Amino acid sequence: MKNSQSIFLVFGATGQTGQHFVSQALMDGHRVKALVRSPEKVAIQNPNLEVHQGSVSESGKVRDLVAGVDFVAAMIGDAKAQAEENINTTFVKQLVPAMRQHGVKRFLYQAGGFTKPYKASLPFTSRLLKNTLVRFSGLLGQHRDNEGVLEFLIEDAADIEWIVHRASILSNGPSKGILKRSKTKFSLATFKDCAVYNYRTITDESAIHSYDLSYYA
Repeated sequence: MKNSQSIFLVFGATGQTGQHFVSQALMDGHRVKALVRSPEKVAIQNPNLEVHQGSVSESGKVRDLVAGVDFVAAMIGDAKAQAEENINTTFVKQLVPAMRQHGVKRFLYQAGGFTKPYKASLPFTSRLLKNTLVRFSGLLGQHRDNEGVLEFLIEDAADIEWIVHRASILSNGPSKGILKRSKTKFSLATFKDCAVYNYRTITDESAIHSYDLSYYA
């Protein structure tokens, strides 16, 4: 990816994963368009970075920003709002038609490690943790929303080259290594390592239509 300039559209660029993703893309000489609610939270200054104020709920703005990009990445979450409704599912259902309209194919969505696989159950230990730790943390709505996104992508967006990363993030510390894809193995990772994984995986054709976990090899 360092040999030619691509344009990334990033949703969640001020988040703890998104910031690292944007930094990596800019470091490699790519252009980034970011839709953020609070532009003042964007600490990066770079001529290849376009910051647009707005929300993923603004379908018209989302549609306009998709025009001309090569890759779309969404690393978004609002636990309080998602406890009430599936806002990310609604967003993705608006994003995909915009991608079709503008001929944009590749999309990476970061979900959570406790997001159930499509029409399957989590392993027993993961189910136990989800129904205790995750429930008490008030994050069940996020996982329900992520499952809605995954279901929509599988059932209604086969023409889009989507990739879902079911990330298990623990901290914002320094890198702990390189994450790899797995259907069964997972590691508690740092935001930076998940961002690097997302950045690398979004161009990996073998990852298209996968919804894998990630682990430190």
